[in-house]
Amino acid sequence: MERLSEEQIEKELEQLPDWKRIDDKWIGRRYRFNDYLSGVRFVDQVAEYAESRNHHPFISIDYKIVTLRISSWQMKGLTDLDFEMVNHFEELYQQTTN
Repeated sequence: MERLSEEQIEKELEQLPDWKRIDDKWIGRRYRFNDYLSGVRFVDQVAEYAESRNHHPFISIDYKIVTLRISSWQMKGLTDLDFEMVNHFEELYQQTTN
């Protein structure tokens, strides 16, 4: 696993318009749900996937809003694994809201 260049990060983020840079090391996104329990179920799926990959985002639940932030600690920045995880989170969100 290697840290991505700024160009690589920008290219990845172009494909994920809802994900934003937080600083040099993090990206994050807020997900909105119709009710509290839908958000909690989404978090449960995110947590199961993260545990299976041994790569864990920071998760915050604020009633109907779930915020995820991710980075690769060992690499002190963003890697392919972060974006692989984010793409899976997006799939989970689509399944949850449809």
